Amino acid sequence: MKMREVRKLKYDEQEKRLKELKLELLKERGNVEMGGNVKNPGRIKTIRRDIARLLTIENEREKTNE
Repeated sequence: MKMREVRKLKYDEQEKRLKELKLELLKERGNVEMGGNVKNPGRIKTIRRDIARLLTIENEREKTNE
């Protein structure tokens, strides 16, 4: 997910996507900890970056609303 795509999302959609990504990250990390097979080892990094992008946009919105 690119910054352009994140900025186009509505606030509710961003919140929903953030929750989905956090849950997915939790599942991926749990799978790694249990010694399971990881289909895509770079997926955790991608999820973390997407979460950071969403949080960045959220913080920008909060600062502009002050």
